Amino acid sequence: MTGRTILIFGGGPSGLMAAETLALQGHAVTVCEAMPTFGRKFLLAGKSGLNITHSEDFSLFRSRFGKANDRLAAALDAFTPNDVRDWAAKLGTETFVGSSGRVFPTAMKASPLLRAWLKRLGALGVSLRPRHRFVGFGGNGESVIATPDGEIRLQADATLMAFGGASWPKLGSDAAWVAPLTEAGVEIADFRPANCGFDVAWSETFRDRFAGEPVKSVTATSDAGSRQGEFVISRHGIEGSLVYAHASALRDRLARTGKASLVLDLAPGRDVAKLTDHLTRLPSKTSLSNRLRKAAGLDGVKVALLRECLDPTSLQDPAGLAKAIKALPLPLLRPRPIEEAISSAGGISFDALDSRYMLKTHPGLFAAGEMLDWEAPTGGYLLTACFATGKAAALGVAAWLREEGGG
Repeated sequence: MTGRTILIFGGGPSGLMAAETLALQGHAVTVCEAMPTFGRKFLLAGKSGLNITHSEDFSLFRSRFGKANDRLAAALDAFTPNDVRDWAAKLGTETFVGSSGRVFPTAMKASPLLRAWLKRLGALGVSLRPRHRFVGFGGNGESVIATPDGEIRLQADATLMAFGGASWPKLGSDAAWVAPLTEAGVEIADFRPANCGFDVAWSETFRDRFAGEPVKSVTATSDAGSRQGEFVISRHGIEGSLVYAHASALRDRLARTGKASLVLDLAPGRDVAKLTDHLTRLPSKTSLSNRLRKAAGLDGVKVALLRECLDPTSLQDPAGLAKAIKALPLPLLRPRPIEEAISSAGGISFDALDSRYMLKTHPGLFAAGEMLDWEAPTGGYLLTACFATGKAAALGVAAWLREEGGG
């Protein structure tokens, strides 16, 4: 027997992928979304060009999820970056590989893909219900939902939650689901910002002069390793792709020790000994800015970073200055608030789920996407894993229904 009724909460990538997977198997699917429209965070991600996945070797791709690598492996194996591109193409969205290896829609927008996807779901018979917010569970296992017309209760053969994490709450990921699930005894790790900026104790002079300025062609080092790229000075501290690549390691070190620094090589490819020699050879009357420009090729913001982080005596010592250019510790105060983060760590523990993404203590209740306790760097990893876990959880629903004797 097929055609069971399935209730999905969350109209983002995970929830919609789960809906598509189950509808293709002939099930009656209803997707409830708290916001007035679907895929709001998905659309925001596409404003600067939707980074849908990554083209790097898959063995490397599937290692980008830190402590959750093993937990996500089966889902990613079943819906790879190539599968993501094929899926998008079937919705009329061709993709290309950028110079960084990241994969983007040719149109560089999320809206055409989302429109085509919602249209396809409608054609498959999926019921899409915006402004339907999950409140909790009723006494008979039904879901209690707040709607513009009042509270309703829906019963389903299986329920799949894809609420999202705790970043960008104004777009719907407000983690309001944590309270009712905690009350229901579900193990949930505290949410923490991921792919986030950090506060730095800038001087007022530096902040006013350089806020918004990019710092280009640097190598940054933390417990996460070393990576070359660029970041941006903000009024609060630092942000940007290079910072996000180190965010998890820096956040965790701050939590463990109360201190963390991002170590910057301001002149990648240059040798300390040669820098020292070049700095020594310049006339002492040469200004610091000119010395650093001529000897190390540093621009204004990099010179200012050295002034900001070093004492005046160190700035006059060629050997010490050369070492600082190659390894400048930038002390961090704290991560920026989770509301500003691109994504979040924390959520439902994988130990609370079985291999089908079903909650061990709640038969028939499944979870997927960012509401699970995993994180990944930017670069298409987040979105691919959301798609993959949505599909994996949907297949888990279908398998469970079959096992129960009616799926």
